[in-house]
Amino acid sequence: MPESEQQYEFSVFCGEFVDDDVMVTICIYRPTGTNGDWMLEVVDQEGYSTIWDDRFATDRDAFEEFLATVKRDGIRSFLEQSIHTVH
Repeated sequence: MPESEQQYEFSVFCGEFVDDDVMVTICIYRPTGTNGDWMLEVVDQEGYSTIWDDRFATDRDAFEEFLATVKRDGIRSFLEQSIHTVH
């Protein structure tokens, strides 16, 4: 199926996250109708994305990875960067 036709199931952990006066949007998703691993993407206020290369067994694992990244690197680590991936 072409990627443009792919539909996704979104986690309950998706949404806006604010820390240190910075807001990002967390997207945790997988292809609809699968039991596949979850993908994690964080979008900053300018629309730039950070996408993890790794996939997560559960949506909670993905969310916990996001929180660990914020704790380790700070929320500002997601700002004004071109699309990039995290390993």
